[in-house]
Amino acid sequence: MITRKRLAAAVCGLLVTLTGGLSPVAAWADDGEPGAGTKEAPKVELVLDVSGSMRARDIDGQSRMAAAKQAFNEVLDAVPAEVRLGIRTLGADYPGKDRKEGCKDTRQLYPVGPLDRTEAKTAVATLTPTGWTPIGPALLAAAKDLEGGDATRRIVLITDGEDTCAPLDPCEVAREIAAKGIHLTIDTLGLVPDAKTRAQLVCIAEATGGTYTSVRHTDELSERVSQLVDRAAKPVVTPVATRGADACAEAPVLQPGLYTDRESFGQHRWYRVEVVPGQELRASVSIAADRAVNRDYGVLLRASTLAGREIVRGEAAGDGRTDVVSTGLRYPKPDIEDADTDTDAKPAAETVCLRVSNSFSAPASVKTTPGLPVELSIAVVDGPDTAGDPAFFGLGRGWWFLGALVLAGFLAGLLWGWISRWRVTVWRTN
Repeated sequence: MITRKRLAAAVCGLLVTLTGGLSPVAAWADDGEPGAGTKEAPKVELVLDVSGSMRARDIDGQSRMAAAKQAFNEVLDAVPAEVRLGIRTLGADYPGKDRKEGCKDTRQLYPVGPLDRTEAKTAVATLTPTGWTPIGPALLAAAKDLEGGDATRRIVLITDGEDTCAPLDPCEVAREIAAKGIHLTIDTLGLVPDAKTRAQLVCIAEATGGTYTSVRHTDELSERVSQLVDRAAKPVVTPVATRGADACAEAPVLQPGLYTDRESFGQHRWYRVEVVPGQELRASVSIAADRAVNRDYGVLLRASTLAGREIVRGEAAGDGRTDVVSTGLRYPKPDIEDADTDTDAKPAAETVCLRVSNSFSAPASVKTTPGLPVELSIAVVDGPDTAGDPAFFGLGRGWWFLGALVLAGFLAGLLWGWISRWRVTVWRTN
């Protein structure tokens, strides 16, 4: 007798067989090559403010300290295995009013090294909002914690207030750290920050090439810290300064990499990329509104031939809710399949003209010079097998997989309907 469990097993087996046999699983493997050498493990130290103000209950109905602990637990669960992580506190131990003592209140809660998640979580769980906010001393100590070797180094500072230990200005401390040339980046996160706190944290981050983020919810804190830890494991490439031209013929030829430029309001800038048959060009651009701009703006990234024929474009628009607008495009250059072609000769490259345009405008009181900061990313990789049709944009294997799923679902439905009818007939006969 056929039972429900047997029927379910049969249908699941059919789905596995169909999708396994029809979908090109092997084609989804990572195309990247492992690194030729072993790199030193990146180092990250999380610096957490445990001062008395962290008792405030204004993050998702709980205290700032509780939100930070929850976020830390989630972050610690997701730390990449290759990252050497440490935790330092500020304001966690001295509850008194002696400013001199309060400004010494920073200690390493968990040493920088291979992570024992249980031990680190247990250490964080013991913290209670206590004392002062010695940000400057904590940053100096954290920099020492990360000394040695050539690894990527990153400090992630989480605080809810200004430093209370002036004249040791934490912004000046950050500049001193940057001046040492040890390639240490400081990222700052402000928990429900006021204007003064925001200004100080922005200054600290900018001094070392880091980022500042305002946080008002627990999930925002967890997500951002995780992103920064991951960024240490996969460092962002330092952009190369370039200068686009007013026409493609005079434009600089860009190799794969990350580039920065500046573009005036409403301007077009041209760049060139050489793409060999069988390769795919992937390009993206971001333009930041680093000053007050009018609402409703956009960015256009257009790829064309030297003759001016458009190949493909990407565009995006903003309406004032974000200060960065980004778009991208992909162009697979069809491979040359000619039996008479000399296989030893290199195929001729095609010059692709990239035009970056923006539709930003600004109020009359805002200076429009220098231009807006532009970040352009260029990648040229082996192209997908799309039968020479650029319209697929590398999605050919995805269509095969989707088709396999549709066919599997159709056949499974037919089989289930047939079995259901057979069971009803048997039931009525009996």
